[in-house]
Amino acid sequence: MKYLATAACLTIGLAASATTAKAAQCGEVTIASMNWQSAEALASVDKFILNTAYGCNATVIVGDTVPTITAMTEKGKPDIAPEGWVDLLPDVVQRGVTEKKLIVAGDSITDGAIQGWYIPKYVADAHPDIKTIADALKHPELFPAPEDHSKGAVINGPQGWGGTVVTTQLFKAYGAEKAGFVLVDTGSAAGLDGSIAKAYEHKEGWLGYYWSPTSILGKYDMVRLDAGVPHDAAEWKRCNTVATCPDPKPNAWSKDHVQTLVSVSFAAKAGEPVMNYLKARGWSTTTVNKLLAWMTDNQATGDDAAKYFIKNNEPIWIKWVSADAAEKIKKAVR
Repeated sequence: MKYLATAACLTIGLAASATTAKAAQCGEVTIASMNWQSAEALASVDKFILNTAYGCNATVIVGDTVPTITAMTEKGKPDIAPEGWVDLLPDVVQRGVTEKKLIVAGDSITDGAIQGWYIPKYVADAHPDIKTIADALKHPELFPAPEDHSKGAVINGPQGWGGTVVTTQLFKAYGAEKAGFVLVDTGSAAGLDGSIAKAYEHKEGWLGYYWSPTSILGKYDMVRLDAGVPHDAAEWKRCNTVATCPDPKPNAWSKDHVQTLVSVSFAAKAGEPVMNYLKARGWSTTTVNKLLAWMTDNQATGDDAAKYFIKNNEPIWIKWVSADAAEKIKKAVR
């Protein structure tokens, strides 16, 4: 009996050591939080779960679509981009996968995301003839530029966003400058959001780039303009997503694939349990919009949102993790 007890203790000790080694294997993890709310929330959820359930030492770093995905492809860092809008950099992502620098773990937003050019619903209601981008560009007087009201404005996102590159290219493709428009760089996500809020407050015209899921489109009723042409995937890849391409053509935004990108070096180090989580982890636009609305109403950080989401959405996240991991997560938020 004493021998059996000793053997049992040895077995338990070896199992515990193996578990500790596996957890330690995860080690330091860098997670890119892109410069918008949904990406911040998802990066914080990943940090919380990886640290709590998988023994990682994860930290969130500031990122943006173009520099982050490019750096992962060329340098293997950061380790994880939870919300990668891969259709904005198709060549770079494909090169990273082909050269075995990147792994596409799975869909971050399971039902896809939407980008495009929008106008306020009150403008659309007052001017029912404006259905397409080309229609809007016939009316620079309805969308006055902040610095020069004699010009119309197309409001763009900040530098570093893939959507900013596409909007710049579409501005050229649709001949917006000849139509009397200027392209306005809002400088930051907050600047872009603020421009919509200000327009709504004063019931002014607004034309520019935005996307869903977001809390802004939950709060303000905006209408997405039709591109007037079908989506041409080859042209999108050739020129609409390439900042240096000189001859872009009008094109429609497709529903975006928003995916989790992982560096091959981290995947090898972290092992199967962590990768299984990242492959399974994904949420719908409805789930994200609700969380983002809560963040906005409560002026919450990404870390606040992660804890709120985990406390209030167990049926969603419990499908992402093992039973053992789920118990650790539950204890951490009690």
